[in-house]
Amino acid sequence: MDLSNLKPAERSKFPRKRVGRGPGSGIGTQAGRGHKGAKSRSGFKFKRGFEGGQMPLHRRVPKRGFHNEFRTEYAVVNLDTLAERFDAGTVITPELLREQGLVRSRHQRIKVLARGDIAKNLTVRAHKFSGKAAEKIAAAGGAAEVLT
Repeated sequence: MDLSNLKPAERSKFPRKRVGRGPGSGIGTQAGRGHKGAKSRSGFKFKRGFEGGQMPLHRRVPKRGFHNEFRTEYAVVNLDTLAERFDAGTVITPELLREQGLVRSRHQRIKVLARGDIAKNLTVRAHKFSGKAAEKIAAAGGAAEVLT
């Protein structure tokens, strides 16, 4: 076997079909495009989401309200959960809350809310506190430190 014996695989090479070259060719007149309509015209392209004239899905589905993509979401932690999970004198940080499984995401900011009562002096470091939560922590002898 050498280069002079090489041939393409059988039936792998076909001549290009020349359409629209008269009635005798068998592919004349409409050249395989059918009669009339957008698809028969030159330069026709389907638009994205086109469903054959039916109202496209992105226009059928109702769009409601306003969604702010720049909104900052907070993971919420309440005082009663802090009181039952941590001992007095503990410094509670976002990392510690993630280790304990009280907060899931690594990147989420943390807000402390005032549900329940707290009697332990805890130092809580979070990104945000509700007014009542900060008051209750201070009343118990702890500190609420705001992270930036």
